[in-house]
Amino acid sequence: MEYVKTIEELEAIYGQPAEAALVKVAHRMTPTYRDWILRSRFCVISTVGPDGVDGSPRGDVGPVVQELDEHTLALPDWRGNNRMDTLRNLVADDRIALMFMVAGSDNVVRVNGRARITTDADMRARFEKDGKLPRSVIIIKIAEIYSQCARAVMRAGLWQDGDLSEGLPTIGDMLKEMTSGEFDGETYDRGWVARAKETLW
Repeated sequence: MEYVKTIEELEAIYGQPAEAALVKVAHRMTPTYRDWILRSRFCVISTVGPDGVDGSPRGDVGPVVQELDEHTLALPDWRGNNRMDTLRNLVADDRIALMFMVAGSDNVVRVNGRARITTDADMRARFEKDGKLPRSVIIIKIAEIYSQCARAVMRAGLWQDGDLSEGLPTIGDMLKEMTSGEFDGETYDRGWVARAKETLW
């Protein structure tokens, strides 16, 4: 199998981007990008570190991030699995990309930038929910914001094709498989919904 080895080869295959793909890039929160991002309750974070790359979903009941100023976003680190892959990467390498999604829209908005982690009490308090606080907050300095091409979401029918989850392997199935059957996946799955409701924040 042959692989593409140079930028020149890529450009020969794909040609040049259209004008809309170039003029859409902002370097701060603009009115339209602000409206879009602050309506998003879900994003995927991408980071890179010495042990590899990480993509992590983040979600909230309201806006998934807060705007601190036109150049800065804040993202609370709510409860997860404590692997801390994203956070470990950011300590070693502050580059970050976030892909914001809004249910029902085929568009995705990307923010690229640099990020640091804070445990500042006042910053954590901005995200208080029912007396609970995130253990840390990721502060993102925006380098660029732009909308992604909608075709991927359109091809997938992400919001149009209904519930496709019937028959999917469960997390318990995966854990059982990864331990050659030793992990009690059935018990894990039975208790998951109740555990999650108690530990969302």
